[in-house]
Amino acid sequence: MAEYTKRHAEAGLKAKLPPLECWPNQYPGYEVTIEIPEFTSVCPRTTLPDFGLLRIRYLPKKWCVELKALKFYLNGFRNVGIFQENAVNRILKDFVVAVKPRWAVVTGEFNARGGIKTFVEARYPRRR
Repeated sequence: MAEYTKRHAEAGLKAKLPPLECWPNQYPGYEVTIEIPEFTSVCPRTTLPDFGLLRIRYLPKKWCVELKALKFYLNGFRNVGIFQENAVNRILKDFVVAVKPRWAVVTGEFNARGGIKTFVEARYPRRR
């Protein structure tokens, strides 16, 4: 069996994706939760598809994410080879850069493959 390589580990981290767009927030102090029940990406090693539920929770500051742009951005992962853990962390990074929330949590609940189900959670600000 072939070994995992640096190429596998870094796959998808710099893939070109549609931009995330925002609109001005009108109200302070409320949380937003967005669920994407049909998130898909591709394992960079096996090239098999990964399916899962993606959840984005955040506290808006000056901006809210525009949902149609978010949908196009996330659909961009359909053909991107990226590990599940990297996908969740990349989504958080891109989301924070675009939306600039007070805090955000991105959770990926990936369907079982080979009897193993994976849950990945990334937070901003990062825990130390």
